[in-house]
Amino acid sequence: MAFLKKKKAILGVVVLILDLAMAFVFIKLDPVTQLRIGVGWKAQILCSGVFVSGRDAAPVLKEDVAVHPILKFIGTKVDYEKKEVRASFFGLIKNRSIYRHPLGSILLSGAAEETVRSWPVDIPEPQPANPQSAPWPTGDLILDSALPPGINGSLLDKVVNEAFAEPDPENPRRTRAVVIVHKGRLIAERYAPGITREMPLIGWSMTKSVTSSLVGILVGEGKLSPQEPAPVPEWQKPDDPRRKITLEQLLWMSSGLSFSETYAEKPVSDVQIMLFTRPDMAAYAVRLQLEAEPGTKWHYSTGTTNIIARIIRSTFGDERAYFAFPRRALFNRIGMRSAVFETDASGVFNCGSSLFASARDWARLGLLYLNDGVWEGERIFPEGWVAYSTTPAPAAEKGDYGAQIWLNKGPQGKPEERPFPSLPQDLFYFEGYQGQFVGIIPSRQLVAVHLGMMTKGEWGFSEFLESILKAIQE
Repeated sequence: MAFLKKKKAILGVVVLILDLAMAFVFIKLDPVTQLRIGVGWKAQILCSGVFVSGRDAAPVLKEDVAVHPILKFIGTKVDYEKKEVRASFFGLIKNRSIYRHPLGSILLSGAAEETVRSWPVDIPEPQPANPQSAPWPTGDLILDSALPPGINGSLLDKVVNEAFAEPDPENPRRTRAVVIVHKGRLIAERYAPGITREMPLIGWSMTKSVTSSLVGILVGEGKLSPQEPAPVPEWQKPDDPRRKITLEQLLWMSSGLSFSETYAEKPVSDVQIMLFTRPDMAAYAVRLQLEAEPGTKWHYSTGTTNIIARIIRSTFGDERAYFAFPRRALFNRIGMRSAVFETDASGVFNCGSSLFASARDWARLGLLYLNDGVWEGERIFPEGWVAYSTTPAPAAEKGDYGAQIWLNKGPQGKPEERPFPSLPQDLFYFEGYQGQFVGIIPSRQLVAVHLGMMTKGEWGFSEFLESILKAIQE
């Protein structure tokens, strides 16, 4: 019997080694770097899922981090008392994410925990204090739940049901939330089991559009000017061509900096290294070199947005004021109570990918843009900022990107060649990895939110919007 147990254990080890070897063959890349990324990914995503979203660890592990075969070889331990997650590859490669209220989960990546915990954080309490008694959209009180005239309720129900359907079990959509707002009224809303109306969920790259919002507010306060050279100390040597890069070019994703933005299909990339192995993300991004003359080439880059994040930080002399800024200047003014903006271990907001908010709160941000930056009579963005943000970057040849916001404009003079010809030209949207989406169509007074967790394939948001438009035509 002992012999059989030993034989079974040896066989298990052999199978594990073979599986691991096959995983490395699959990725065809540096296994050590990939493991470092995987350890950081698993620690951070699990810590945020458990301590920011308040979800059980099991579904987070099953759904949120199951994006690559190598991740199954990485072990994790959730410490509910310390509010942290440790991840390790057989004790050889480690990382740790700690939860610090109200900044969310912070991946240490070698930074000292005591330093992170010593930051002076004084963030205002979420407002309104009693959302159940404050009317929508700032609060959660729905005064009239009946559908307005002209909306086909059965078609609308069908749209929502289809969003939660799983037509391909091999590639699940895992839709978690849908919120649809028409003419300011919430006309449809649904959540998956285990997901609540108040639960903050990751926006991934929708965070970039929030970053644009914060830049706009600082522009309105006279603290930033998009047309001026970006205040990046590392670029200021007289012979450094990067010193010509403007904040505007960073907003437009047209800085000319090289940056590899790939995920599961090619995990060892700049974005993965920056997000999951570096304590100071902006420090990693600013070291990148030019691959094109600034302003001449459009290139999507989370690193670019994290450079903007540090520029935002540089406008504040006081850490308390900086940490409080998003809630003071934006979230509390429009009722985004659930919003949690995570930082890296250097204390800079991860503006490229790490804002958590409920579906209703993402809808509120969409409404703010729909209403030209004005919220219930109060101007939040400077006049003209929404128009500026939704004007195509000169280097975006398809007319599909503005200032950290996706567009459906099409090439200049050729609107019929826009990315989604079946949708209105004035559509603009926030989009994030794994099915995060906020679509805004001013001409139809529509805001539509989808939050999900796809690990393979693309979620069909254009069909989603087309179906909504049919439902509100009748």
